[in-house]
Amino acid sequence: MSEILGRIRAELPGLRLLTDETDRESYRSDEASYLKSQLPMAVALPESADQVSAIVRLAAEHRTPIVPRGTGTGLSGASGGIEGAITVAFTRMNRILEIDRANMVAVVQPGVINADLKAAVAKEGLFYPPDPASFEMCSIGGNIGTNAGGLCCVKYGVTRDSVLGLEVVLADGSVIRTGGRNVKDVAGYALTHLFVGSQGTLGLVTEATLRLRPAPPPKATLLAFFADTDGAGDAVERITAAGLVPCTLELMDRITIRAVNDAFHLELPDAAALLLIESDLPGVAAEGELDAASAAAEAAGAVEQVRATNAMEADGLRQARRLALRAMEKLGATRMEDVGAPRSKLVELLNVINRVVAERGLNCGTFGHAGDGNLHPTFWWQRGDAEAEARVTAACEELYRAAIDLGGTVTGEHGIGVARLPFLELQRGPGAVRVMRQIKSALDPLNLLNPGRAI
Repeated sequence: MSEILGRIRAELPGLRLLTDETDRESYRSDEASYLKSQLPMAVALPESADQVSAIVRLAAEHRTPIVPRGTGTGLSGASGGIEGAITVAFTRMNRILEIDRANMVAVVQPGVINADLKAAVAKEGLFYPPDPASFEMCSIGGNIGTNAGGLCCVKYGVTRDSVLGLEVVLADGSVIRTGGRNVKDVAGYALTHLFVGSQGTLGLVTEATLRLRPAPPPKATLLAFFADTDGAGDAVERITAAGLVPCTLELMDRITIRAVNDAFHLELPDAAALLLIESDLPGVAAEGELDAASAAAEAAGAVEQVRATNAMEADGLRQARRLALRAMEKLGATRMEDVGAPRSKLVELLNVINRVVAERGLNCGTFGHAGDGNLHPTFWWQRGDAEAEARVTAACEELYRAAIDLGGTVTGEHGIGVARLPFLELQRGPGAVRVMRQIKSALDPLNLLNPGRAI
């Protein structure tokens, strides 16, 4: 241990390297703290790709595992510490290197906070779409690692759809570039897409070229309330079947609504479920899209509908959805899941969640990106109650199998990480997983990059 740290200090005298146990403790786990990750041997905070390259090269020479980490907001355990490993935290590589308005791209380091990028490009009349609920805290590098989604991915796609090129440090410390500023580029394999969503198991991203869009007009916002979750799910299916593509189509169930109301002193109606529906079409087209969505909601049995009358009111309604996880965390230890299904099976997925929760006598609120079939059933229990935690684990495993049976997925946007690793082959099949392992072996033959995660 001391030998590799000594070499890192000798080669990189300006590098911030944390070895004190108290300092390292902050890097033990990500938001999936129930996974009980380990304490890393050291934490490196590089400021350049050259430093990252040197760290990885030295780690390879000493057969020392590397765990890449953004801001630690992940929910799958992928950035939790590994005993004997070096965590490489990218928080100091937080510069927006360029906003290229002519090509509508931004070039950024991985530690840039999602919200900071949004604010910077907005000043240029541009828009970066991926917007996880943690956008004010999460980093672009972490978003790339998980292929993060967010509230508006129903219209604009997930992170992969906004990444044009990457600079990546490979397992031996060498550096490659993939993609670039071209909107169209089919020269060779699509390596950029391979690294997006790989959770740091194939290489460490040190720079990203991101696709931007013209800033959309202010959103028109509608809340539709329902007497049961079936009605909300049916409304989503009707909206989709009608060919509507709102920029936001989010769901919250009664437990979530009550938790948000109690935690943040809001006054949302006590309905069994609500849908947050937004349109960012220009002018009267936005109201027309909401009119059509409202008709679909009414046909599905909506008991009440409310439209925001101004931007401040709309932001408040949107914020209620973003606060869902934080509200649950105030109730006890939490585990947020990420199951998904084809949108035509959304009602079935909601029914499975409700049944599993009821049969196992658990506390759970469900919210999520209903417009793309991705839901976040979030369990909570009294901290220290091992029996309740075990029942939650069993419930999550039942939900994984049910989602797969519906033709869905065990993770829509949070990643396999550690939490869902046993279910990867059940969903993808042995042939696909064999190919994944061959790719991993080709790029990381010593299995040093985030070992035991994602694959």
